[in-house]
Amino acid sequence: MTTETRSTGFAGAQPILSVHNIPATVRYYTDVLGFKNAEWGNDSFTCVVRDRASIYLCQGGQGQSGTWVWVGVEDVSLLYEEYKNSGARIRMTPKNFPWAYEMHVEDLDGHVLRFGSEPLEDKPFDPADFSASLLSD
Repeated sequence: MTTETRSTGFAGAQPILSVHNIPATVRYYTDVLGFKNAEWGNDSFTCVVRDRASIYLCQGGQGQSGTWVWVGVEDVSLLYEEYKNSGARIRMTPKNFPWAYEMHVEDLDGHVLRFGSEPLEDKPFDPADFSASLLSD
């Protein structure tokens, strides 16, 4: 008798970020970063969504400040222009790496969102050194 191994498919992964002030954080994600707040959200737990990207926010729990999150996007160049104009806290301007054309944005609680699109074929790769705290350059 053989035993059939069963497995299940994964539907995706959404981070849960600990925040100090949900109303202020939701305003930053919606007004500055262009996300929409979940209708069911409240002052202790919510989810912000932009297209197919979702990030849960939990006030005072489930993690700590300084989490890094990868968010794939169609075009980092367009997003960079949008975020420059909206007043986002740009921590790293777009850089071309073998894995992505990437920029970093920091939220009010020190979480870093790494937005990336396909690498640029017509631009050399930038050195990848994330050992130091990067600031907007």
